[in-house]
Amino acid sequence: QVQLVESGGGLVQPGGSLRLSCAVSGSVFAITTMDWYRQAPGKQRERVAAITTENSTYYSDSVKGRFTISGDFMKNTVLLQMDSLKPDDTAVYYCHARDFRDFGFWGQGTQVNVSS
Repeated sequence: QVQLVESGGGLVQPGGSLRLSCAVSGSVFAITTMDWYRQAPGKQRERVAAITTENSTYYSDSVKGRFTISGDFMKNTVLLQMDSLKPDDTAVYYCHARDFRDFGFWGQGTQVNVSS
């Protein structure tokens, strides 16, 4: 059984920062990619950032320059530093990991609210 546990969500004012963390545990072998997705009310889930074992990163256009992803594939942890937050960043943020068999695993999600 594989578990992904996210933490770090909450309420922040526009322009503020939050850092999300995710830890992967259980019977997981050779994670190759760790991602962050988000889903706002009434919208589809979207991928916002990803990192691979080769330290290659991806950012969606909506967060590029404001969010930074980092990962430790020895400890199976991934962080998402979110700066200059906007109300449009309000969503449930989900951690996702993919192993060498291309199996994907999801966390339960953490709520981020950006509001004055």
